[in-house]
Amino acid sequence: MIAKPALVLDGLEYTYDSAPMRFDLTVAPGEWLAIIGPSGAGKSTLLDIIAGFLTPERGRVTISGADMRGVPPSQRPLSFVFQENNLFAHLSAVQNVGLGISPRLRLSPAERQRAAEALQAVGLVGFEDRKPGEMSGGERQRVALARAFVRQRPLLLLDEPFAALGPALRRDMLALLRDLRRQAGTMTVLMVTHHPEDALGFADKVAFLDKGRFVTVGPTEETLSASGIAAVERYLGTRALA
Repeated sequence: MIAKPALVLDGLEYTYDSAPMRFDLTVAPGEWLAIIGPSGAGKSTLLDIIAGFLTPERGRVTISGADMRGVPPSQRPLSFVFQENNLFAHLSAVQNVGLGISPRLRLSPAERQRAAEALQAVGLVGFEDRKPGEMSGGERQRVALARAFVRQRPLLLLDEPFAALGPALRRDMLALLRDLRRQAGTMTVLMVTHHPEDALGFADKVAFLDKGRFVTVGPTEETLSASGIAAVERYLGTRALA
């Protein structure tokens, strides 16, 4: 049996600040797709439509073959990690992770153990009772990743979650994400980033978005070579990254 695409965007149309956008895209199961492009290209808008925070004017989103029309964000089979980690300041690390299991934090002992094991998986043993204000930016994003993975959803959306981190720490977080995906089995990742170099060595493919449309989608190194694609060359400059 041929596996259904993890994600299909079919004729999605949306207008933002009088700027029309149209998205058509198919993502294979287990693929890590990096979405890059200039500011205002529609990258975050695209993720918000997939997550259900915005409603397209036309077209549809299907996830693993299921049409998402009318499905509220909380019921979509995906997790979302934002640039701002969206942790609750009054909750401990294990409680913030536990929200991924039960939004009301009614956790059984086994579920609390799952949350603690998720923190262990992201290298935060002993951080269970710490509040977000007692952790560094990188540690808070590790908690956010743990919460996303403990949900065990097949699609993970990342909206520049490591943008505020320095280059070395960003690479560490990307490597952690790679390792978590391997442990989780098949998980599809859409990662928005302003740093094309973050895709190299991690993302399977790159989709370049410009003025609300995908200009090109292809293997990471090939796409970042910017050969003959004017919009990509303008964005990257004259020197290719690959």
